[in-house]
Amino acid sequence: MEYIDLRSDTVTKPTPEMREVMAEAEVGDDVFRDDPTVNRLEEIAAEKMGKEASIFVPSGTMGNLIALLVHCQRGDEVILGNQSHIFLNEAGGMSALGGIQPNPIQNQKDGTLALDDILASIRDSEDVHQPITRLICLENTQNICGGVPLTVEYTRQVGELARKKGLSLHIDGARIFNAAVAQNVPVKDLVEPADSVMFCLSKGLASPIGSMLVGTGKFIARARHIRKMLGGGMRQVGVIAAAGIVSLEKMVDRLADDHMRARKLAEGLHQIKGIDVDEGSPHTNMIYLNLSMDAKVDLIQVGKSMKDNGILLDAYHPRRLRLVTHYWIDDDAVEKSIAAFKKALN
Repeated sequence: MEYIDLRSDTVTKPTPEMREVMAEAEVGDDVFRDDPTVNRLEEIAAEKMGKEASIFVPSGTMGNLIALLVHCQRGDEVILGNQSHIFLNEAGGMSALGGIQPNPIQNQKDGTLALDDILASIRDSEDVHQPITRLICLENTQNICGGVPLTVEYTRQVGELARKKGLSLHIDGARIFNAAVAQNVPVKDLVEPADSVMFCLSKGLASPIGSMLVGTGKFIARARHIRKMLGGGMRQVGVIAAAGIVSLEKMVDRLADDHMRARKLAEGLHQIKGIDVDEGSPHTNMIYLNLSMDAKVDLIQVGKSMKDNGILLDAYHPRRLRLVTHYWIDDDAVEKSIAAFKKALN
């Protein structure tokens, strides 16, 4: 059975064009900097982000970890959101592998970290009892807060605060292009205040694997060394980088289709008794919802019913659910999903 997969935009498969260019890609040894396709991808990524240089890494988790290891020494502290991917979903790598201490502060409903909370979390560097604050991390779009995009104005405010306090700013921009498209702003403007940015080529941009880390030339030179340390030095990886070039050149503008279909799906779900879609959802390509307390089934049961009807959900919580649209969710898939939810809830 060919499933309609709403679990995540990480499930995207390479497009037909990607498969063609992957098969024909010119390759070399990337550790020796000999892979022309990887080199081209890194040039494009840096240019699109308005940064000096970039490096291709296997995953967003590795990209974020590399950034943290470049910015921080052992015993240093990072200010980040208590709902951030780095804090919740990256297996504690910053602590386990970097000896870096997280200082999580509350994410606001709009995905931001309150400026006053950031200020209050910065340590007194003269106090020998305290760790040294080195870095602030933002996530854009903020996944758990609903896939909500952070604004250019807010990011600039955090960047100014960081500079005044002698701190660096890293953006986990796994879905930064969704944020740019949703707000109709240049992605360069969204990341201009950041010292480093990670973004994914997979997810909405539909590459089968890979993420990019961007920053200054000096930053990326150090990142290249740490990537090798972590086992991320890949060889003839141009066969994958070729898909990434298609992602950046062909797949960004169409993210608006994913956002439109998420809205269409949410509108349909609003009409189903027993489903409460979060206020304002979707902000981008994610719909967050709850089963109301009077629903006769839980999400485990709903998930089973949906799978029987050819639709996959990430239904691990009894009441709360995230649905994600992507390249492989078309208008027909949206209509079938709404119909299947009606059946499952009744």
